[in-house]
Amino acid sequence: MELLDRIEDQVASTGLPLFAITLAAVPCPDTPVILTLHWHGFIKETLAEVEQAEAVSYTPIPSSALQLNERWRDLVAVDRAAMDAAWELGAWDVQRAERPGCMRPGAESREALECLQAFGSFPFGINGNQVVVADAPDADDLVEVAARRGYLMWLFRPVRGGIWGEYADDATLTEAGGRTPPCPLLPIPPTCEGNRKTVYRFGVPASNPFAS
Repeated sequence: MELLDRIEDQVASTGLPLFAITLAAVPCPDTPVILTLHWHGFIKETLAEVEQAEAVSYTPIPSSALQLNERWRDLVAVDRAAMDAAWELGAWDVQRAERPGCMRPGAESREALECLQAFGSFPFGINGNQVVVADAPDADDLVEVAARRGYLMWLFRPVRGGIWGEYADDATLTEAGGRTPPCPLLPIPPTCEGNRKTVYRFGVPASNPFAS
């Protein structure tokens, strides 16, 4: 799964810095995976479309949700793709969440919203503005499957191509904010049973490289 290439293509085409990256998948082989890029930046709103006009408000730039249609047979392959991309982009860690279906008895209402958000289907905007711009034609079908069978979501914050370079206290990073492949950690196979969180830690504090 060429996850890193897709991320770098989007960064190059937008010219925007990243705040975070999420990846969502349902536990069914060969289904699409949704990659969401969360940008750091604002759109200046003015009363007149002239260069000298003063901004009256700033609107956050919407996240970009992309559907990836590459085939995969095992969730470990998706796990490895997320780890490899996060490693090369200099992320401190990768957090993987295993979530149960939100249609089960006793599920909280927030779980349905979190499921929609994971697959780039934010149900409403903020002050009339879009929160996510999605290019994911199968997102609704994926949400339906996720609501019944559960889903997995990966989250990481890149240093290379992101806003975290000046805050990164990490002895493993190159000057460009990335790392040389391959990622040395091995994936931990998910169980897909209830709520479970797995954190793959990559970073080592530069101020104290012996800290764990």
